[in-house]
Amino acid sequence: MADKVVANKTKLGRKEALALARGADEVIVARGKKVVRFRRADRPSDEELAAVLLGPTGNLRAPAIRTGGTLVIGFHPDVFAELFG
Repeated sequence: MADKVVANKTKLGRKEALALARGADEVIVARGKKVVRFRRADRPSDEELAAVLLGPTGNLRAPAIRTGGTLVIGFHPDVFAELFG
């Protein structure tokens, strides 16, 4: 059973977003047409990671989905097709 957090009811700030990213084997961030992937071995600094994870409000960007060891931030149709069929 997966945990589900509804983001419009529970805001995840910098500390929580970085903890989610640190706990994932891979972080995929989609912003517009650009997709960036970080694997555990090549994870950037907290500052660089926070810059792509957080929106203008300082909270975790949406959608944010953790599936297995992968954390997906933002929407890109190719990434969703790859992960979710």
